[in-house]
Amino acid sequence: MALRDELLELEHAGWKSLCDGTGDTFYGDLMTDDAVMVLANGMVMDRQTVVSALGQSPPWARYDIDDVRVIEIDDATAALVYTGTGWRDGLDEPFVGAMSSVYHRTADGWALALYQQSQKS
Repeated sequence: MALRDELLELEHAGWKSLCDGTGDTFYGDLMTDDAVMVLANGMVMDRQTVVSALGQSPPWARYDIDDVRVIEIDDATAALVYTGTGWRDGLDEPFVGAMSSVYHRTADGWALALYQQSQKS
């Protein structure tokens, strides 16, 4: 499978977990021990904080991934950059952000080392 397809498959699986309420388990398993998520509100969350927060977050109703780019850093590390749009029930406007996920290949497969989002106007 091509690198772009592998990483995009992981990203879709992550979004699907956020829609079905299993994001805490999914990202707890996917993130490296020292991984962080940098959110649009300025928060920097380590793996345990992400797991805890996702366990209490309302699910997303649906999502879109557009404008996908892959930046291959080396044979074992790559970034997936895209525009993500997420809708939650009860909210009029979706969240639209420039998003990037940096993955590192381990003996067990790809692991998420860094996720970052910046809200788009």
